[in-house]
Amino acid sequence: MTASPIDLDLGRAREIVARVADPEIPVLTIEDLGVLRDVRPGAGGGVVVDITPTYSGCPAMDAIRDDIVLALTAEGFDDVDVRLVLSPAWTTDWMSADGRRKLSEYGIAPPTGRAAHSRGPIRLAITVRCPQCGSLDTREVSRFGSTSCKALYECRACLEPFDHFKVI
Repeated sequence: MTASPIDLDLGRAREIVARVADPEIPVLTIEDLGVLRDVRPGAGGGVVVDITPTYSGCPAMDAIRDDIVLALTAEGFDDVDVRLVLSPAWTTDWMSADGRRKLSEYGIAPPTGRAAHSRGPIRLAITVRCPQCGSLDTREVSRFGSTSCKALYECRACLEPFDHFKVI
């Protein structure tokens, strides 16, 4: 079965959008983060892109929206509509394994475990592994790090501070 021109264009549009970097953590793409939710046809032949913020009120969303529009228009997509989708709320469960690996390599402790859901026990992190030396002898310095979605930690073994991406 041969794909239609619309399917091919949407596939290409998704590939383009998937490469858009997160402005706060440039080693991650919005696809790595799970912020990119959908790329679909719009009315009149345009492209609609749905994104979900990691936090409501996330200041990076305006920059992400602009970067998506710039990336698509640079590749010949003239009619681009980027929509903010708040429900369901973003969860760290949507992050890719590759994104978690990139976070660790960048020096940010990735979220571990699964986000709390309406049923079952709520998991609490007892400790966070230092992305620099791998030690579990760490402590939370501040619930909020460089951005709202991260907490600031300190490693007691290597004495390095680091961000930890919170499980949401």
